[in-house]
Amino acid sequence: MRYVKIAGIVILVALVGIQFIPTTRNQSSEVLDTDFIKVFSPPRKIENLLRVSCYDCHSNNTNYPWYNRIQPASWFMEGHINDAKEELNFSVFGDYSGRKKKSKLKSIMSQIDESEMPLSSYTMIHRNARLSEDQRQMFMEWVEKIRDDL
Repeated sequence: MRYVKIAGIVILVALVGIQFIPTTRNQSSEVLDTDFIKVFSPPRKIENLLRVSCYDCHSNNTNYPWYNRIQPASWFMEGHINDAKEELNFSVFGDYSGRKKKSKLKSIMSQIDESEMPLSSYTMIHRNARLSEDQRQMFMEWVEKIRDDL
């Protein structure tokens, strides 16, 4: 029983201690000229879908929820956002080569079509980020159109 009590205290001290380890925040007040929305000027409905369902992880400006201030949730989110931006960063999309833009747009269409994006772990908490079938179709048609225009 004594070992359980000591283990509990150690775990509690560790959980409190990790709250003081800072993480980097993915926030910027600057919207670059290379931002996807600036480059392609999507219709308002498409812009809203991008901002609500994509931009938190795939841009330079995340809208953080309250639980991001709690470790280890903050570390998980930081790693997830870094991985997402490495794969696709809408803030610098205009800097991609024409070939890379087409490839990324094709990948976006595929992942939206197969309901791989937005991630279910994200939409579980951010219900407004879920895409209806009509929204998916509208989004994919628009992305296909701009892809064909490149």
